[in-house]
Amino acid sequence: RTCDQLRCTACDFRVSLFNDYVWDQSCDYLFFRNNMPDLSKLRAKMIKKKGARAYACQCSWRSIDELTDLQTEQQLRWVCGKH
Repeated sequence: RTCDQLRCTACDFRVSLFNDYVWDQSCDYLFFRNNMPDLSKLRAKMIKKKGARAYACQCSWRSIDELTDLQTEQQLRWVCGKH
């Protein structure tokens, strides 16, 4: 289980999450920078995958399809935005 109020300290954007999707491998920094948080534009690079979850802010993104400790990924600057 993960916090649903994650915030990125690098770009100061809320981290969006999408259940049952992963990001296409062609995603890059400019795609997220130009399209966050517009879901209609993001869908262009979302792939349906049951049981997976796609996360993104304006500067980072991850597709998770198995139990993963995101705290071990040093490049992510996502913290709980407080409830």
